[in-house]
Amino acid sequence: MSTTPATLWHATTAQPAPRAGPTAGDSADIIIIGGGFLGLSCALHLAQAGVSVRLLEARRIGWGASGRNAGFVVPHFSRADPAMIRARMGPDAGGRLLDLIAQGGDLVFDLARRAGLGQQAEQVGWLQPAHSAEMATALQARVRDWQALGRPVEWLDARAIAARSGMTLYHGALRDASGGMINPLAYALGLARLAETAGALLHEGTAVKRIDRAGDGWTLQTNAGPVHAGRVLMATNAETLGAARPLGRAVLPLTVHQIATEPLDDETVARIAPHREPASDTRTNIFTWRLDADNRLISGGMALVPLGAASRMPQKIVQRAIRELRLPSHTALAHAWQGTAAMTTDALPLLSQMEPGLFGAVGCNGRGVAFTTALGRGLAQALAGSAPLPLPLNAAPAIPLRPLARHAPALVLARGLWADARALRQPPGRQSSSL
Repeated sequence: MSTTPATLWHATTAQPAPRAGPTAGDSADIIIIGGGFLGLSCALHLAQAGVSVRLLEARRIGWGASGRNAGFVVPHFSRADPAMIRARMGPDAGGRLLDLIAQGGDLVFDLARRAGLGQQAEQVGWLQPAHSAEMATALQARVRDWQALGRPVEWLDARAIAARSGMTLYHGALRDASGGMINPLAYALGLARLAETAGALLHEGTAVKRIDRAGDGWTLQTNAGPVHAGRVLMATNAETLGAARPLGRAVLPLTVHQIATEPLDDETVARIAPHREPASDTRTNIFTWRLDADNRLISGGMALVPLGAASRMPQKIVQRAIRELRLPSHTALAHAWQGTAAMTTDALPLLSQMEPGLFGAVGCNGRGVAFTTALGRGLAQALAGSAPLPLPLNAAPAIPLRPLARHAPALVLARGLWADARALRQPPGRQSSSL
């Protein structure tokens, strides 16, 4: 079994003993491949509906992206707003997806409470500050769209976001009161406990090498021997090993570097996060910041040059945080790690049925905590026969020239750095505090 990832979360969160693998010949109505938020949420809600379900995780629960992210709970997509979703998907399918997105934040924090996460889950709202007048206009339109859907979203003017962040460069900010922040590994482990209590069977250290049709169901060839399922859901993010390869090749893997500092002093906390709200701004070279329960600052970023980035990026991210938030110059790096986000070419999630009864879901585009939790519940309801599928079914073709295409985010970042710098030369003006 692989070594434990060197994240803040793995260093500070107690983990249970490894779960045993299945026995050759075991079966279930539905088998889920992947022990992240999507797979765990689906397993939990299937078990609650009385469906026989097993979850197979190749390593440990929370080993992948669900244990390596920064723990932002954001009930929005990064590049898709309500108007865009309706235009691309139509009013019916688009409306179902918007409903799903909107449920994510409240669902995460309800499950976190049930799992006893305490201070490791804070529903304090989420901020998206606008770095330019153009983005402020776009975000104000987004606020109006979400407000029309009854969501707790508001517009903050430049003075309000300056008071909430200590930063004067922003032209305003979108605030969603249903968002917040969470210890993602503690949340994944909490979902696992809830799923097992409901009757789901979870197996770690169980890699699925191949999936074969067997009568009206499926045989999964694992390192523990063959197991059988009526239907299969692949929830494997951007993974391309073994049975995950066809789904993983349909997305672009984006490596995100994360850091956590030593705990900040009370005066600095009161200045940069008086309401403890996490934030992700609108720059191409996005700046994110949040606090954990012990007031460590957590931030992240992408590397323009991937070679050697794991050793180079942590200090660059720390120095950027010191500069942007005017932190004390002696603010020290405590933890550094990387995670992988699965990016689709249209910025929307992908639900595919490779063959009848063999499903795959992927592509939360960097906003996975809230969305995959809600998607897992929606898929469970559909698989249990109590609701339609939450997303349209689409093919999952491999991205052409994927080894080259995976460098596209770095090219976008390179172009965006110039645009960011140009936009920041235009200071914010006075804007209305409400819409």
